Amino acid sequence: MRGRPIFAAALLALILLGCLCCELIMTKDPTYLDLFHHTHPPDREFWFGTDTMGRDIFSMIWYGGRVSLVIGVLSAALSTLIAILLGGLSGLAPDPLDRVITRGVDLLFSIPSLLLVILIRAILGRSGVFGISLVIGLTGWFSMMKVVRTEVRQLRNSEYVIAARCMGGGFFHILKNHLTPNFIPSIMFMVVMNVRNAIVMESTLSFLGLGLPPEVISWGSMLSLSENALTTGGWWIILIPGAFLVTTLLCMTALGDHLRQTANRKESYL
Repeated sequence: MRGRPIFAAALLALILLGCLCCELIMTKDPTYLDLFHHTHPPDREFWFGTDTMGRDIFSMIWYGGRVSLVIGVLSAALSTLIAILLGGLSGLAPDPLDRVITRGVDLLFSIPSLLLVILIRAILGRSGVFGISLVIGLTGWFSMMKVVRTEVRQLRNSEYVIAARCMGGGFFHILKNHLTPNFIPSIMFMVVMNVRNAIVMESTLSFLGLGLPPEVISWGSMLSLSENALTTGGWWIILIPGAFLVTTLLCMTALGDHLRQTANRKESYL
């Protein structure tokens, strides 16, 4: 039990449970514009207050958190899939092809991620939940791909991989049945961190006005109202969603660090 992020895992589990079961705990309709109570401070009726459009922040936290988490999970799933496929291809390929792939990835990795996301966002022109997840997922696989490539190059000369090749096993068969089960523990912490990074990126895009449309509630879109909140003195409009976002990110960081340390210890034993 020592050294394990029990508190972070428990707190993250509570937040996830609240977001997944938001219909059971919401006190108001998160999309309802109560213009008679706009910028209303926290009280018995509005536990976390209302935003500048009169929406109940307590209900928005849980409803919008589910959207942010969905974007994080979808983006991480896409980036993990790309990293495994491209990293496996590079690791099993002959040296000339491997060098071409790695140099191309290094070139993409040198571009600031935010600029790359904005560029792809402008090209695709999609701003829904799945569109934002696609944009973020297409730019979050570079580091993981390098780790997968390294692991595959270490495993490709193993007896079971050579035997699978001799028996006519194709690329996808070898990658799925012989390589991925062996390197997946080494990248699990990167998967968790990709979920965290996707949530941060969605919040950044929404803050810049390039994220989800105004009618879609997420933690990022809630924080995009910060300018109006500062001018109206509604500190709760920024502080409460920001506290939930930061707490979730810190919990994910703690879990990711624990998974990384666990993977490093296993590798040192081997």
